[in-house]
Amino acid sequence: MSRKVLIIAAALAAGTAAAIALRTRQAERQNPPLGSFISIDGVRLHYLEAGSGETVVFLHGNGSLIQDFATSDLIRLVAQTHRVIVFDRPGYGCSERPRDRIWSPAAQADLLAKAALQMGARRVHLLGHSWGTQVALEWALRQPESVRSLTLASGYYFPTPRLDVALAAGPSVPIIGEVMRYTMTPVLARLIWPMLLRKLFAPAPTPEQFHAVPRAIVLSPRSLRASAEESAMMIPAAAALEDRFADLEVPVLIVTGDGDRLVDHEHQSVRLHDLLPNSRLVVLAGVGHMVHHLEPRQMSEAMMEMMNLSRIAAGATGA
Repeated sequence: MSRKVLIIAAALAAGTAAAIALRTRQAERQNPPLGSFISIDGVRLHYLEAGSGETVVFLHGNGSLIQDFATSDLIRLVAQTHRVIVFDRPGYGCSERPRDRIWSPAAQADLLAKAALQMGARRVHLLGHSWGTQVALEWALRQPESVRSLTLASGYYFPTPRLDVALAAGPSVPIIGEVMRYTMTPVLARLIWPMLLRKLFAPAPTPEQFHAVPRAIVLSPRSLRASAEESAMMIPAAAALEDRFADLEVPVLIVTGDGDRLVDHEHQSVRLHDLLPNSRLVVLAGVGHMVHHLEPRQMSEAMMEMMNLSRIAAGATGA
């Protein structure tokens, strides 16, 4: 490759990086934090809070942020009877993701459990969606005394070969991934965004309210780093959880859509339900991966029933 070509390529890369940085700063100004901040173990976390009563903690999926839940109707429905706390998980939205540690589901569970405790929530109901289910499971397994019930929505629980996961993990590769995140990855991600939304919501169309989710922040280099790292961890994290499901001590609600094109609901959610005798399975007909957007009322009603059962069980045992 000639020197002239290298110079042109470098100039194009620099220009692309500058444009992406400018777009990200503009998106951050246009989308200020929705909630408040709390610092735990040197990490500044952003959270949104609504309602009162027993606490329900919402944990979003890979490549997402608070606005994913905030643009659905689920927060409003649950907050009518409960205190809701929604975190931007480390590296997403307005939350930090320091590079001095590996942000596995277990590490995130420990951090967020400390944050909830500092906010006065000693025992919580957990809702995890997609990759957030792995964080919720680690939280319930590592600190069962702090969890009242567990709702797992559209989760990935058993390791399987996933070419899409391997491709998504590319931007986490040292040096090369850093260059990708500030140049071509945001551009490519922006181009495939409509296709991604179709896959997430299919067989239903994308709800109009979801378009309020700030795409430029979701596709920022910082968020893409977190997403790529979590894609690389997804299969080994599921393998690490697989042999521990029997240790779950809390009531578990498993919610899935039979139209999910991202996760095989039979191999993942139905299989997990078969392993957990104290679980309840809700399969939503004709619904895809984004169950909280597509059927928020059915989901909230199932959650209320599970939370009531956990309250009755705790009363019977004196817990």
